[in-house]
Amino acid sequence: QLQLVESGGGLVQPGGSLRLSCAASGVNLDYYAIGWFRQAPGKEREGVVCTSSSVRGVRFTNYADSVRGRFTISRDNAKNTVYLQMNSLKPKDTAVYYCAAKLGIQRATMNSSSYDNWGQGTQVTVSS
Repeated sequence: QLQLVESGGGLVQPGGSLRLSCAASGVNLDYYAIGWFRQAPGKEREGVVCTSSSVRGVRFTNYADSVRGRFTISRDNAKNTVYLQMNSLKPKDTAVYYCAAKLGIQRATMNSSSYDNWGQGTQVTVSS
């Protein structure tokens, strides 16, 4: 059974960087679509970046407008881990960040209901 474990959150000053990790056990993540979502206090969960499962070696990625150019998703298949590199962080990026996975989705969907495996979340706080 797929288990996802996030790590890498913490407190960072505005303009700083963090790298979140989402480690999977039990399955090969290469066959899964992966999404990073976040939820700030009092707000709904929102999609940050999502990437499809591999389709004949091609993978589709979709970034939220609010993070495009600052955040980058990547995968290390050998480690069965997905990363979210976050640069130029802003206070409005403060939230609990979750990774999610779904087998075989061949599109990069930001719809959280499309994912059926979730990690426990990691807190990111951007503050001076």
